[in-house]
Amino acid sequence: MTLEQLKEIKERTDRGELPCPPDTIYVNNHIHTTYSFSPYTPTEALYMAWKNGLKTAGIMDHDSAGGAKEFLAAAEVIGMPVTCGVECRVDMSKTALNGKRINNPDQKSIAYVAMHGIPHQNIDAVQAFFAPYREKRNERNRKMCKNITELVSQYGLTLDFDEDVLPISNYAMGGSVTERHILFALAKKITARYKTPEEVVAFLKDEMKLELSKKVVDQILAGRDTPDFYEYDILGALKSNMVEKFYIDADEECPDVKDFIDMVHKNGGIAAYAYLGDVGDSVTGDKKAQKFEDDYIDLLIDVLKEYKFDAITYMPTRNTLAQLQKLMKLCEDNGFFQISGEDINSPRQSFICKALDDSNFGHLIDATYTLIDYENKATEDLENARKEYSHIFR
Repeated sequence: MTLEQLKEIKERTDRGELPCPPDTIYVNNHIHTTYSFSPYTPTEALYMAWKNGLKTAGIMDHDSAGGAKEFLAAAEVIGMPVTCGVECRVDMSKTALNGKRINNPDQKSIAYVAMHGIPHQNIDAVQAFFAPYREKRNERNRKMCKNITELVSQYGLTLDFDEDVLPISNYAMGGSVTERHILFALAKKITARYKTPEEVVAFLKDEMKLELSKKVVDQILAGRDTPDFYEYDILGALKSNMVEKFYIDADEECPDVKDFIDMVHKNGGIAAYAYLGDVGDSVTGDKKAQKFEDDYIDLLIDVLKEYKFDAITYMPTRNTLAQLQKLMKLCEDNGFFQISGEDINSPRQSFICKALDDSNFGHLIDATYTLIDYENKATEDLENARKEYSHIFR
């Protein structure tokens, strides 16, 4: 979808030729696009957000702010308040969290964090900061593709990073390439070889010996009726079973946490830690049951304060109410700004977070408008915006 096409849809909607989106209260600050991994370009992501009734939307790509300007342009067409951010992994090995599984299922001492509220005049500077880390990540991506080929060559499959993975990414335009791209490329190889969902399931279970839940099997078998989901469902099955078999630890592609915080604050952003919490039944179907921060959350809070994180971001649908009530109390007691956002990187995921209907989370809607107001004012005058919103920052 182009911006011109979006403009035409909006004009037709305004004229009553197309139905208006539902009127809701919902917001979402964590929507991925093709600049990391997603079925949606920045324009399409904004369109889907608007179509589903979101009042606000936030772009959040891995290691890249490359889609932010297009996202802002699409928001201007629609007239929707939006916010821009970047998600990345940082090295926490020089902190008291060294050796712990923090919020990264694949590697200890590495944490997912986010930069929220990027002032628009600093989008290019943020994008430039991550450029060398994207290059380093691709060095590891190539090695992981070789590892996968060693695993699947016995089935007559191969995976080449330059031929199979890069073309389905937006790397040439400044996007990042993730493990999901690699496994999506493998999913495409599998569907090219096995023509029916039944054949795919038989291959995954009987030949590759992957453990698939009934839910995942049913989703894949429904591929004829849900073609838009089909390869993404196969990707989810591969991700929950294969990553540990081909994964290579990330190193130089992860900035040190202090360097990340310094960059965020230098460019006027809000530094946020992304709470995961112990995982039971994965909402997205691509995470195993696993323990993360909950057993040492007080230590985590101390480290976040020491390194001057401003906020904690979390997803209300991913955790129990007891987990989140404890986290929200810790945020209040320790002065962390709270940001919510439901991770969107698959067509099966809803743009709407119904958990926001719960009165326990009403403050997250208010916080979103605060975030957007800060970002807009920081775009006009960063120094004055930082003074006005000094209560957010360390």
